Amino acid sequence: MQGDYGYVVLFLLIAVGFAAFTLILPAALRSLKVIPQKPSAVKGTAFECGMEPIGQAWSQFNFRYYFYALAFLVIDVLVVFLYPWAVSARGLGVAGLVVILTLVGIVMVGYVYAWKKGVLKWT
Repeated sequence: MQGDYGYVVLFLLIAVGFAAFTLILPAALRSLKVIPQKPSAVKGTAFECGMEPIGQAWSQFNFRYYFYALAFLVIDVLVVFLYPWAVSARGLGVAGLVVILTLVGIVMVGYVYAWKKGVLKWT
């Protein structure tokens, strides 16, 4: 039992050590003068694609972009559930098939609803 927790503790130590290393490394290299530091007004300005920004920093995005992102996320989650089911489909039997068809049906109903409402139109 303790051997199982040993792997978890080892993994956490490696994760914390890696995070600390990546945070401390730039400061250590800067203090050792390995990374040059020459601040200037040009380096402090904001650039958009290599040009100076024009207008306000806040701009409104079309809300449909969020719906596309949500649809993509739903399909990704569906794939996350479908892959393990596909690997062990023979062992699950008819009950597993019914459950996965229910899941796909729910996602398809939502997709058809969004399509009928015109949410997925680009223009």
